[in-house]
Amino acid sequence: MRIFVLAALAAVSGAICSTQALAEGDAVLGKKVFAKCMACHDAKAEKDKVGPHLVGIFGRTAGTLESFAKKYSPAMVEAGAAGLVWDEVTIAEYVKNPKERIPGNKMAFAGLKKDDEIANLLAYLKVDPKP
Repeated sequence: MRIFVLAALAAVSGAICSTQALAEGDAVLGKKVFAKCMACHDAKAEKDKVGPHLVGIFGRTAGTLESFAKKYSPAMVEAGAAGLVWDEVTIAEYVKNPKERIPGNKMAFAGLKKDDEIANLLAYLKVDPKP
């Protein structure tokens, strides 16, 4: 019983630390990380490219951006229909390993492996494009 309680506390502690790490990203460094994404996505203008624009991504249901509706993979549309909403946690999971997080999606990107890069990217995506 004691081992179970300790394991549960360790898991909760890890989740809290992980969430704090996501919140502490640097938007300036995140802009450099976004360079890996900019061939396919725009984060500062509501302009779709190969992938949907990312303006206002936080709080958006996956696969529902109207301007990109006809280009989403069935897997992304299904993820949205199942209730996937983009927030710090879901975006972090997705950019870490897109094919694992939403099997069958069309994004060819292999993923960001470093947690600090992910945190910085999230910080950059949070910056309002309209000052």
